[in-house]
Amino acid sequence: MGRGRVQLKRIENKINRQVTFSKRRAGLLKKAQEISVLCDAEVALIVFSTKGKLFEYSTDSCMERILERYERYSYSEKQLLANDHESTGSWTLEHAKLKARVEVLQRNHSHFMGEDLQSLSLKELQNLEQQLDSALKHIRSRKNQVMYESISELQKKDKALQEQNNLLAKKVKEKEKALAPQAQSWEQQVQNQGLDCSSTLLPEALQSLNFGGSNYQGIRSDGSGGDHEDVNETPTANRPNTLLPPWMLRHLNE
Repeated sequence: MGRGRVQLKRIENKINRQVTFSKRRAGLLKKAQEISVLCDAEVALIVFSTKGKLFEYSTDSCMERILERYERYSYSEKQLLANDHESTGSWTLEHAKLKARVEVLQRNHSHFMGEDLQSLSLKELQNLEQQLDSALKHIRSRKNQVMYESISELQKKDKALQEQNNLLAKKVKEKEKALAPQAQSWEQQVQNQGLDCSSTLLPEALQSLNFGGSNYQGIRSDGSGGDHEDVNETPTANRPNTLLPPWMLRHLNE
């Protein structure tokens, strides 16, 4: 029959415990030697018996060097863990501070908006009123400054437009002065041409008029004793003359 599975617990029999310790210690040392040879690993094994007797094994008999390396590694790991804990703690503390500050700012904002005022005392309400008054003064001062700057800018623009308007008016007057002689000469030429036409047409119109008896029929007397004009004859003076202007015809008719 095969050996049964050994239950891992403290062996109560002192003799059996000593025998098992000797066997297992020898096997553990053998395994440490094997792993150091097969895997080229640095191995250090320290075992103390129940009576305090030391059993050890190290590769190449360098137990002190291996222990020193172990201490350095352990110290580095401890420092890294400590730094991690410190950084974690610092971040936790910073988060708590920021959270508290946000809560204070939110509460102040609600107070400035006139909300949640029931929990404030008389002194806190007075301080809040003073803060609001100071804020209103700053706001009014800034508003007046902006309005003054806007008015100054508009005044500058108005002045620039007036100067531009005056300059344009001056240019228009100069143009008018430059064109005035040309306009007067043109009007003079028109008047001279009108007079020449009138002097040319007037003699011809007068020559066409004949105030002799051929143009008029004398008055005859019939038996009834009345004077009548010959209805078949039309006086030449009453005929319109298209060569004369209307004002001359009016004077001739009169």
